[in-house]
Amino acid sequence: MQIPQIYKVLTIAGFDGSGGAGIQADLKTFSALGCYATTALTALPVQNTTGVKSIYKIAKVCLEEQIVAILEDMSLDAVKIGMLHRQEIIKAVADLLKKYSIRNVILDPVMIAKSGDRLLVSQAILFMKKKLSPLITVLTPNLLEASELLERKIESKNQMEKAALDLMQMGPQAVVLKGGHLNGACDDCLCFNKNNPKIYWFSSQRIHTQNTHGTGCTFSAVITAFLAQGCTIYDSVKHAKHYLTKAIDAGKNLKIGQGNGPVHHFYDTWKHLRIYGS
Repeated sequence: MQIPQIYKVLTIAGFDGSGGAGIQADLKTFSALGCYATTALTALPVQNTTGVKSIYKIAKVCLEEQIVAILEDMSLDAVKIGMLHRQEIIKAVADLLKKYSIRNVILDPVMIAKSGDRLLVSQAILFMKKKLSPLITVLTPNLLEASELLERKIESKNQMEKAALDLMQMGPQAVVLKGGHLNGACDDCLCFNKNNPKIYWFSSQRIHTQNTHGTGCTFSAVITAFLAQGCTIYDSVKHAKHYLTKAIDAGKNLKIGQGNGPVHHFYDTWKHLRIYGS
């Protein structure tokens, strides 16, 4: 019997006890897309769908030991990085990426939660730009995060293209600038090939729902899963746009919590199940 290929991925991110974002969203996404997920915890926010109540630090040595334990045991196909919270955690991750020559590294530069709570201390932004960005395969900021990285407002599609090009000069091989904060349709801008830049747009109709908690985490996790399976950057982003749109639509009417609910990560699985009471 032929042994199936197991694609192994690692998410280095923060905790979300409400299950919609962070490591929990990554685990769901990787599992839904056929990858074996491993984790390393960078911070422990206490949160629910209404917002972040507090954030507890994870010691730098604790994070390092978590990542090394996985890297010494498994050959990874991709790594996704989410919430890093502070400078010493960014340094630890950057040092290990270089030491172990990790490939297919996706960075979602998590700075602000859907509720507006800050998840990355301001002093760490420069360190992320200088030390971590050059090690990244795909950088996936939203407009608010890109504005902080570039220290200017981004408020139109023309500004998005210029911003994606400028972000790529910080070091990543590709940038996906997510346009969900613009009015109208949801348009994302992909830019790659630094020497001869190419720009592509991915569009979808806006789905009117408050269940958008963890959309950024989920989007970057899908890119990670498909890169792990050997897809190109372009195809991985195309699949991510499709999956996230379907997941938002499938979860738009779910009532989970009192605030911003999650997307439906297993929308393609649940349709095969007989749900009690349906």
